[in-house]
Amino acid sequence: MITVALVDDHQIVRTGIRRLLDDETGILVVGEAASGEQAVELVRECRPQVILMDVHMPGMGGLEATRKLLRIDRSLGVIALTVHMCEPYPSRLMEAGALGYLTKGCDEGEIRRAIDTVQQGKRFVSADIAREMALSGVAGDTANNSPFDKLSQREVQVVVMVTEGHSKQEISDTLFLSPKTVSTYCTRLQDKLGVSNDVELTRLAIRYGFVDETT
Repeated sequence: MITVALVDDHQIVRTGIRRLLDDETGILVVGEAASGEQAVELVRECRPQVILMDVHMPGMGGLEATRKLLRIDRSLGVIALTVHMCEPYPSRLMEAGALGYLTKGCDEGEIRRAIDTVQQGKRFVSADIAREMALSGVAGDTANNSPFDKLSQREVQVVVMVTEGHSKQEISDTLFLSPKTVSTYCTRLQDKLGVSNDVELTRLAIRYGFVDETT
């Protein structure tokens, strides 16, 4: 029996995945969490073998949560299950120790294969994500020397929300940061990336493939 925990800030997503896994032989869902912080406590209490975790959550993001969870249990198989296909998300999660990366558009068969593979200590990356990672790896110096590589997980979250057109107040509410802290992050990001406003930031993000051009 493979024990699994689910981490996603949307109850309906957790419920849907749980229903799928409850129909699978040899898999037992031992707990759910709505944030990275809750995931840390869940792993300490339940010691699941595999954890399915969203990447972009309020508070502690998936990258930071992965690092903390693996400090608690090095044998834990972390599978990112997210809407984020584009780099740098997959590579960053893998570098942090995640063994699997799936999009929320995958079917139950792929989730099952990922759980079985990761539980054996092997990597499982869905075909569409593997293609994105491969393209990023051969895209030349522009991709390999991306200025976004030096950003922290929190800075990545802020950049994504800025390029999606969210206001500082919306970013503050979503990430549980004060508006002043968000402003500090935005100023620091502009200094790090050599841009002077949100428009330039978005153009730079598109140029390096950090976000889609349709964002």
